[in-house]
Amino acid sequence: MIDIRPFSSLGHADHGWLDARHHFSFASYHDPARMGWGQMRVWNDDKIAAKSGFPPHPHRDMEIVTYVRTGAITHQDSLGNKGRTGAGDVQVMSAGTGVTHAEYNLEGEETTLFQIWIETDRRSAPPSWGAMPFPKDAREGSFQLLASGDPNDGALTVNADVRVLGATLAGGKSITLDADPARHLYLVPSGTVRINGVEANARDGVAISGETKLTIEAEADAELVLVDAR
Repeated sequence: MIDIRPFSSLGHADHGWLDARHHFSFASYHDPARMGWGQMRVWNDDKIAAKSGFPPHPHRDMEIVTYVRTGAITHQDSLGNKGRTGAGDVQVMSAGTGVTHAEYNLEGEETTLFQIWIETDRRSAPPSWGAMPFPKDAREGSFQLLASGDPNDGALTVNADVRVLGATLAGGKSITLDADPARHLYLVPSGTVRINGVEANARDGVAISGETKLTIEAEADAELVLVDAR
């Protein structure tokens, strides 16, 4: 099954400093058919105005992955962590027993990012935060592992049975990926692509299950972010 969720159909909230699109039910947006996808509970497509951001707020027992598309986000939390994550790079936060954090766009330009929440496999684990650079030229034409539940794979680690993957694909090129038909995959492209022949446009959501192999063809240059979850 390949289900296209058009960008125009996503939940929307414009707070002035924050223009957010919700792939799954979130805050005031509620759609019983889009409560999540496998372990994925939230996928927000956020635009954050310059010199603004999310003030301190708490989380508990959730794995939160932030993929920065343009600009940068600066994190600080109650554990004493602080760091800046730039375009193409990723940060993860395991909320565990509880953590308060803030995410600010301290740049002089708009920041765009995906914030992805994944249901944890380790409730009441110690909270943690981490970030890593992932140069885009290292994933041209192939998926690169950005985060997973395996602490030994060289990527960022979360407390969940998931893989977060990123790729860049030139127009006219294609990429293939083996898939477990029992798992839940969710893909968001930055440009028009075809997944096993099914077309998706920029920033559409693509919910995938029951497939053993994916062939993704790009009509124009595209950045791909994909989560593979139980």
